[in-house]
Amino acid sequence: MRLIERYRLRLERKYRRVRALRKAFMELTRVVDRTQAIRPGNLLLFSTLRNERVRLPWFLRYYRTLGIDHFLFVDNGSDDGSREYLAEQPDASVWTTEASYKRARFGVDWLNALQSRYGHGHWTLVVDPDEFLVYPFCDTRPLRALTDWLDASSIKSFGAMLLDLYPRGPLETALYREGDDPIETARWFDPGNYMITRNPRYGNLWIQGGPRARMFFADEPARAPALNKIPLVKWHSSYTYVSSTHTLLPRGLNLVYDEYGGEKTSGILLHAKFLHTFPAKAAEEMKRRQHYAGSREYRAYARSLREKPQIWCEWSEKYINWRQLEILGLMSKGNWA
Repeated sequence: MRLIERYRLRLERKYRRVRALRKAFMELTRVVDRTQAIRPGNLLLFSTLRNERVRLPWFLRYYRTLGIDHFLFVDNGSDDGSREYLAEQPDASVWTTEASYKRARFGVDWLNALQSRYGHGHWTLVVDPDEFLVYPFCDTRPLRALTDWLDASSIKSFGAMLLDLYPRGPLETALYREGDDPIETARWFDPGNYMITRNPRYGNLWIQGGPRARMFFADEPARAPALNKIPLVKWHSSYTYVSSTHTLLPRGLNLVYDEYGGEKTSGILLHAKFLHTFPAKAAEEMKRRQHYAGSREYRAYARSLREKPQIWCEWSEKYINWRQLEILGLMSKGNWA
């Protein structure tokens, strides 16, 4: 990369960090702060949410089982009890805001600021309440085994493709109740149908496809949501996310793949969005218009959902475990034995 381009990226990183700190100072209010309990080496999870109360018990249980030591949440104006529920959790710190999710770059500014302050020197995981990390050997090894291996290998970031899960049948049949495992409710996925390009500016892969491209963006697949994620990072206060967890600065953190033909260790984020609760969520976000490009993604959902579609198709595959995903080429254990 040319010297001038490296300089521009360095300036962009500084700008985004200053912007995030200013946004957090002006817009975030502490609900409960237990960050004094964070110890060196703790694994931290950061998340922004709105009205996800029904999902939170399983979400917390899942990540506690993996080995997360402390949760840091930003609640964006929930009115369903999410904020109050999280405030009761002994391993969680909670901030709240009524400010614009969109103007905070879809929550990225808020979490960048919290990661800068509390995540420095820690492995930090950034996920939504409907995203569940799967990595090689996750059925037998805790998350700390992965981060210890990444540390020993001098690897600072870990990539995971977002894999949309859906039920076999109409969405209204995928009834989800508090405390249930959502993967048991909707466990089908597209084993293929993915497009990959490389972002020339930031160096990250850009992945699109799956059921959202097939069902909701069939006429314009290039506008389908991005599925590439870098959710797990050994954080430094000088780092910053640029676009959700799709892109990071410094640029080298985006190289979670081997551009010379080999395979780096990678994972999957199981995305349990498509449950019976989704149509109501989509309708709410259509009204709020707080998502990317004037909520274009949710407009596409709303158009299709009026016809009550079934996302499942004859090529759908039922999720079993991480080994199945590796065989399909959707993730890799690389050289982690």
